[in-house]
Amino acid sequence: MAFLRKHKRFFKKYKALFYGFGLTLGIAIFLKIIGVLILTSESFLNNIGEVSLFFITWFLLFSLLIYTFSALKRYVLKIRRLLLKLIGLFLLFIVAMIINESMLILHNPITVSLVTIVILGGFYVLFPSFFKKYKFLIFGIYLIDLLSFYYVRIFTETLSHPENEGVIYVMFFLPIPLLFGLWVYEQWKWLKNLQVEKTNAELALLKAQINPHFFFNTLNNLYSLTVNHSEKAPKVILKLSEMMRYTIYEGKNETVSLKKEIDYLQNYIDLHKIRYQKKVDINFSHKILSEKDTVTPLLFIILLENAFKHGVETQSDNAFIKMHLESNDKAIIFTIENNFDAAEIPEENGIGLENLKHRLKLIYPNKHEFNISEKDSVCKVNLIIKKS
Repeated sequence: MAFLRKHKRFFKKYKALFYGFGLTLGIAIFLKIIGVLILTSESFLNNIGEVSLFFITWFLLFSLLIYTFSALKRYVLKIRRLLLKLIGLFLLFIVAMIINESMLILHNPITVSLVTIVILGGFYVLFPSFFKKYKFLIFGIYLIDLLSFYYVRIFTETLSHPENEGVIYVMFFLPIPLLFGLWVYEQWKWLKNLQVEKTNAELALLKAQINPHFFFNTLNNLYSLTVNHSEKAPKVILKLSEMMRYTIYEGKNETVSLKKEIDYLQNYIDLHKIRYQKKVDINFSHKILSEKDTVTPLLFIILLENAFKHGVETQSDNAFIKMHLESNDKAIIFTIENNFDAAEIPEENGIGLENLKHRLKLIYPNKHEFNISEKDSVCKVNLIIKKS
């Protein structure tokens, strides 16, 4: 039994090859029987290479087709139903043409009605979601067309002349490209919405990465203070509480006022001043053109955090950070400069800086400039966000 189960699994796994071989061999035998394939023992031996290559080619082709069909068999039923519906519409169209030719009535109302049903059926079969969404529009257009046709056909002489046959085509076939254009627009709008949703999801993920990354470092600092029973610990907790409130409630917004972002940066600086024992020269200047200036939240904190982490914390003395933030009619300009110990700088950028670059690309595409330069153990970063 184990032997049979083992070989049954083997056959199931490679059944496409077995079926392909059997099908190829069967076709070859059939062609030989009916005289299409003329192959004697002598000619087979003389051309064994060509015959084998020919057989293997068709064997692999049939095996691939069988394997593909097996993999897609769950879609076969849907495809078959679609084909049956299209064939049904085509047969209905043929019936309409037969009626039109047999009755010999110019602009036959029965033919026009049947062709209208074919057109509506075609939209329903090929574009079901679009048809359901715009069914009232589609039915309305063709109902107006039919009523107009019946009125003109019965009560006027306009359609009694063969030269006016083009009017029918305009009435019933002109809406098709217009509706198809509407369908293309719907697909374009769907793709745009999908892109926006993807961007929002990426931004949410990036923000989620930024917050733990920042608070992880801050909590490490707080831990050091509490271990040493420092009197500064309560002040650090208060500052951290204020920053968490800002991050949770303001960080979820698309934009915040530039003034709030400045206050957040200042709280971060004050928090670090509390815990440092060494003298650090920190200068933060800012100039806002208007109280209405806004920016995406938690954007500059990454650069300030890097200045502390890779600058101040690597220097035993004479550490400095110079930061300036201003807004004008054209842009918001942020500059930060700090000294560092080149031997202490890691070779790869941290997750915070990579997230910042990604966020800038998503939120301000083609509307920002971001440059980092290093000279004489001084790192300078310029970030310009254009307003238009």
